[in-house]
Amino acid sequence: MKKAMFSPLGSFFLLLSCLSLASTASTSSTANATTIAKPGCQSQCGNLTVPYPFGIGIGSGCSIDPVFDINCNTSFNPPKPFLETGNLEVISLSDTQIRIKNWVASRCYNQTGGITSENIVWIDLPAYYLTFSDTANKFTVIGCDDFALISGSEGRNFTSGCVSLCSKSEDVLSGYCSGIGCCQTSIPKGLKKFLTSLSTLKNHTTVWPFDPCSYAFLGEQDVFNFRGASDLSDLSFMNRTRDYVPVVIDWVVGKNQNCSQAMNSNAMVCQQNSTCVDLDSSLGGYRCSCNQDINECANSNMNDCDTNAICIDTPGSYNCTCPHGYFGDGRKDGHGCIAVNSQFPVVKFSLGLSFGFLSIVIAITWLYFSIKKRKRFKLREKFFEQNGGMLMKQQISSNQGGVESSKIFTADELEKATNNYAEDRILGRGGYGVVYKGIMHDQRIVAIKKSRIMDESQIEQFINEVVILTQVNHRNVVKLMGCCLETEVPLLVYEYVSNGTLFHHIHKNGGIPWFSWQNRLRIASEAAGALSYLHSAASMPIIHRDVKSANILLDDNYTAKISDFGASRLVPLDQTQVTTLVQGTLGYLDPEYFHTSQLTEKSDVYSFGIVLAELLTRKKPICMERTQEERNLATYFIMSIKENRLFQILDPRVIREGTLEQLQAVAELVKRCLNMNGEDRPTMKEVAMELEGLRKFARHPWVNQEIQEETEGLMSEPSDLYTVQMNSYNTSTTHGEISGQYSLDSGMIFPINSPR
Repeated sequence: MKKAMFSPLGSFFLLLSCLSLASTASTSSTANATTIAKPGCQSQCGNLTVPYPFGIGIGSGCSIDPVFDINCNTSFNPPKPFLETGNLEVISLSDTQIRIKNWVASRCYNQTGGITSENIVWIDLPAYYLTFSDTANKFTVIGCDDFALISGSEGRNFTSGCVSLCSKSEDVLSGYCSGIGCCQTSIPKGLKKFLTSLSTLKNHTTVWPFDPCSYAFLGEQDVFNFRGASDLSDLSFMNRTRDYVPVVIDWVVGKNQNCSQAMNSNAMVCQQNSTCVDLDSSLGGYRCSCNQDINECANSNMNDCDTNAICIDTPGSYNCTCPHGYFGDGRKDGHGCIAVNSQFPVVKFSLGLSFGFLSIVIAITWLYFSIKKRKRFKLREKFFEQNGGMLMKQQISSNQGGVESSKIFTADELEKATNNYAEDRILGRGGYGVVYKGIMHDQRIVAIKKSRIMDESQIEQFINEVVILTQVNHRNVVKLMGCCLETEVPLLVYEYVSNGTLFHHIHKNGGIPWFSWQNRLRIASEAAGALSYLHSAASMPIIHRDVKSANILLDDNYTAKISDFGASRLVPLDQTQVTTLVQGTLGYLDPEYFHTSQLTEKSDVYSFGIVLAELLTRKKPICMERTQEERNLATYFIMSIKENRLFQILDPRVIREGTLEQLQAVAELVKRCLNMNGEDRPTMKEVAMELEGLRKFARHPWVNQEIQEETEGLMSEPSDLYTVQMNSYNTSTTHGEISGQYSLDSGMIFPINSPR
């Protein structure tokens, strides 16, 4: 055991600490700790101020005794203080107590009662001047099927425990530690070392759904707040408690002596301006309490009153006032006490200085905003050129305009319309950017497409979409209202289409009443008519190149509108095909286009055939969760026709509501659209005409009737639909399974070294 030996220098610093505390009493009426360290000693470790009798550095001589050394570990940022050479991290120091970071015992279980993790805790204080506070700490157990023991030694030998039980989370009350989900018990005085052990009654098998773990810890009772059932299910409880619920330690400077015994043995550490305070008589020990009320006015070095001011002593502080004939705040570091008849024009000088300073601030502010406005103007000019403003003018000129009715929006307008592009305004994300909902100043609702940051090769795609849409005027094509080029990424402003995508309605809302067979047929007919218009009626034929159900939007009346022309291409009137870099979406991509890079209007026909198959079956084009046979919808659909089991894969609602002639005709149309040879596919005009004709068919006479025999006959009737062998596409590459030298990016396929 170490002896409590204190040098005369140590006594001097205890005296100096009290004097320092008294001199700063004006800023704090109750001082919890001295704020002075030995000369030449470090006083700060990270966020902790370390006062004497403590000192930073093991063996540095900066403390009153080595047991009060603080190890400042600089391997952390900021550095962390620890007691001596142990792992007990110090959070705060006061003139009576130390608070250290907690350690929490835990045990977690799986649903069958097996232990998945366990943490056993013991804390051993490094010095005989330190004991766990019996008044500030409580031993706490958290759980619904648990009891825990705390065993103490060195200072006090004892064993105590706590039982915490409950059968359901509703029985647990927040703020109460009475044994239901939370239990607390006291510890004895003088405890210096303890061990925590956790046990259970039924391995949490009956409470596991809401209480998978149990916890036990010693901590400051006034800081810990039991949150009820949320603490039982919170897997971060241990870390949260370790960070926010400290362990409180009492410290003393006298060992095994009270004040009178220390004075009689000439071992008293407390000096002038401090009072000796006895601790628990059974344990011995004492502290030195600094006297707070000192007459600061008796010593000019202990106050900062001006020489002309009057110092008035108060309990724990003092005041400075100016006598009659003087004005000011009376402080040396303030305005002091100035005679009223002074020749110096204080008021005029102060006003002049204030107005001069205000003028300088206004001038600097005006200059700053002028420069900022000019920079913003230059930056927007740069973005306009960078985003292809000149290229757009050339494209519009070469295609004979058409944008007079389109508006050029400012960046400020669109930022205000989207609430600065807030997350809750996002309508969707695609391969080319993000679409936001915007509310303009006239309350019009628009859709604003913010493209991704682009390189020079992508700028042409953006300009391409603008030029294409300015030439299109069709009720089933999303209308372009304008654009903005003065931002870092270009923006397009479309009409707002309120009812989402066809993909969403097929695969998530297919069971709602309005999504009937007749409405599906109508939507297909409208979409086909729009694509037919793009292929044959526009001023220059347009190939969409990314036809899919996610790019068919539905408005308030569930009218179909084709959208997203970022991948589309204009086809000169004297050409039937263009050679281009392969782009499209897996499952919808034309195999012939994929292999040859020759883009024709029949590529859109193939993609539209997949959309028709989706409407008939409510199955996704590619689904890795389905069996190998069913994984690719195009292959599965064709094989079902070939094997006379088409009606087994159709949506039951389609079978109930559609006529046999309609279903056979649409399936035949899908089969023709999915032909591996593009020349054998129908044109979009033929597809649109056939779908419009099918809409005039009468509704199925068996709707909502349970005629099992006729239904079975329908299901087993041999189909006269012809089949197609897929040998021309017999490679390791099918619609959604790609092999060879290809790269995938944002749902598009790019063959390496393919011509554009």
